[in-house]
Amino acid sequence: MSGAEEGDLVARMEGSAGIIRLNRPKAINAVTLEMFRDVDKALDRFEADPAVAVIVLEGAGERGLCAGGDIRALWESSKVNGDLGKILWREEYILNARIKKFPKPYVAFMDGIVMGGGVGLSAHASHRIVTDRTRLAMPEVGLGFFPDVGGTWLLSRSPGEIGTYFGLTGQTMNGPDAIHAKFADAVVPAAKWPQLRDALIKVRQGATAADVSELISSFAIGEAAGPVAARQTTIDALFSFDRMEDIVTALKRDGSEFALATLETLNEKSPRGMVVTLKLLRLARTASNLEECLVREYRAALEVFRSDDFREGVRAAVIDKDRNPSWSPPRIEDVTPDLLAPYLAEIGADELKFN
Repeated sequence: MSGAEEGDLVARMEGSAGIIRLNRPKAINAVTLEMFRDVDKALDRFEADPAVAVIVLEGAGERGLCAGGDIRALWESSKVNGDLGKILWREEYILNARIKKFPKPYVAFMDGIVMGGGVGLSAHASHRIVTDRTRLAMPEVGLGFFPDVGGTWLLSRSPGEIGTYFGLTGQTMNGPDAIHAKFADAVVPAAKWPQLRDALIKVRQGATAADVSELISSFAIGEAAGPVAARQTTIDALFSFDRMEDIVTALKRDGSEFALATLETLNEKSPRGMVVTLKLLRLARTASNLEECLVREYRAALEVFRSDDFREGVRAAVIDKDRNPSWSPPRIEDVTPDLLAPYLAEIGADELKFN
């Protein structure tokens, strides 16, 4: 699956499967605007072709399905007041919604690193396979951002406060924890993927979602709860609040090794990013569908794109890699309602719309 001679996105028929391969292995298949557009075109073709029974999403190389979107390009555009964020996120979020509603079985092979934009392409699929090597995360708060690509919809539907915990800390899920958090459906050992892939490309035309699920289950190991799931009761107690200040107070009061380590992690994140994230997660709990969350995320994303925190977070993590961001404001208690309000405001003619 190296595909060095091919483009950044490979879309082709193999047997009865429409294969979509993210093909930037040196960048852990980070997704560009053109790649999102090519995925959309591939889905057009595969949806219309009666010979295509199933879609298979995979990543080239051994490191992972996808490390996220092209953050460097967004950072460069943000610095010059460009419009890449407005264009890319609009097309990406509409694609996320399309994947959720795609009429044919859509199988995502979520091996290795799966983050950000990679979650958007895979975790809304009808069939989501993780492996013994999966490392899935929504680490956006560390960039002055929030879990987007429908992340607020997914996280708000995790059991208890597991989604709040993963959304605010950006911590990594292994395969079983991804299933517990409802980001995935089955754990299949990476060593078994070639056999399962071969079986998928032989799926008969007209195969139902249940047929594909049964096939995947025959390769799955059945594990559905990892190390974070074991802390469900503790996490529920510490992250049940609607204000970041109260979560921090609860962690300090608890004083356990886990609570103090979690507090240390939160202290590295953007205060503004955490407050925005928590608000969006709480609003998402009452959303009736994914699109409602994506509209809200788009409004907030455009505000993030204009913010110093986003540029500073990307600088510290991706550009200079000094891991020492200077957040503005520097404290959670300084993120006032007035500062939060623009992230939640309707944006008129630029509002996100779905077909």
